[in-house]
Amino acid sequence: MLARMAAIVFIFLCIAGAWAVLGSTVTRRTTTQDESLKNAVGQLWGTQQRQSAPQIYYQTIQQTKVQTAEGAKTVTETRSETTDHPLLLDSSDIKVNLSLDYRQKGLLWYSTYRVQFGGQYRVTNYTDAEREIFFDFSAPTKEGVYDNFRFVVGGKELSNLPFNAGTLSHKIKLAPGQSETVEVGYGSQGMDEWWYDFGKEVNQVKNFSLTMQTDFDQIDFPQSSLSPTQKTQGGSGWELKWQYANLLSGVRIGMVMPHKLNPGPWVSQITFAAPVSLFLFFFIVFVLTSVKKIKLHPMNYFFIGAAFFSFHLLLAYLVDHISIHLSFLICSVISIALVVSYLRLAVGNRFAFVEAGILQFVYLVLFSYTFFFERFTGLAITILCILTLFVVMQFTGRVDWDNLFRKNETA
Repeated sequence: MLARMAAIVFIFLCIAGAWAVLGSTVTRRTTTQDESLKNAVGQLWGTQQRQSAPQIYYQTIQQTKVQTAEGAKTVTETRSETTDHPLLLDSSDIKVNLSLDYRQKGLLWYSTYRVQFGGQYRVTNYTDAEREIFFDFSAPTKEGVYDNFRFVVGGKELSNLPFNAGTLSHKIKLAPGQSETVEVGYGSQGMDEWWYDFGKEVNQVKNFSLTMQTDFDQIDFPQSSLSPTQKTQGGSGWELKWQYANLLSGVRIGMVMPHKLNPGPWVSQITFAAPVSLFLFFFIVFVLTSVKKIKLHPMNYFFIGAAFFSFHLLLAYLVDHISIHLSFLICSVISIALVVSYLRLAVGNRFAFVEAGILQFVYLVLFSYTFFFERFTGLAITILCILTLFVVMQFTGRVDWDNLFRKNETA
């Protein structure tokens, strides 16, 4: 009996080692693909977008005289120094529409999105003199693509926009106390996150309103971002509003796109957890066969373990080509068919179709299926382990183990 148990343990450790190699291989494939494919998706579709608030300012020019020595002579030069004087936007009314559009490359899904941006800004000359107010609007990324870009000043749309290094700069001539409305709009696309940034440091924001419409209901706000002041769910998404009369803040407004279940990391997690599944299956099968006096050789355990391993091996490469749920179904059917058809020949139909078939469905299929529910996987596995212990304890509570082992030794 002890030699038989040692052989089963050795077989279990060998298969667990094979799972460790397979899991590491899948993880390496995923990591390698992510480094190259994420750049490829970013080049084709777009990267994280960070829309900065427009910067407005006026300039003053001061003439200064500088004396320099040239040999025995003293030369006086007049130099002009230009100073920027930042101003606050009088108001900002922004509309953002985010539409999720997943892209799959290899073993990974990427959370890409389309964005429609529209901003209406009010610029006021608060000084006591007529000024040329500079309005600088920076695109979220220099490599991005911006469709239907609109720049409207005082109701008049401007063409031939002077972009320089991704920034549009326009001068608005305003009398003291005079205001003008500037509208900016475009359609673009990005990946993973969208941000609206007030500036690099702590900034004051007056009469600010941003309304964001999403077509997805799994909303998440990144760290160091402002929570919306109002949330309304409607249809398949949310309407989120940020409204402030006079805000002093160094944080930003952001949205993290929902992430789809990625086949690569998901397969890796299942593979690394597979030894727990096989251990529970071997444990309960060993107890059942010992109590019911069913002869199961260590080689039988080897082939059963190989059938379990085939589930994860096939799954690791099948998810590259078809959907993750269909892959899971195919691998489950094949693995159960391998075990049941084999044990039907080794020990008989009843044990193969009833005990072994049900146990494999529970400890392989249902065990692995819990990984579809990321937040509940650990709890589900813990409950399964406790239930397994309870069932075995109840089933073997009256077993005379000394007598059982003695009989098995003499058999």
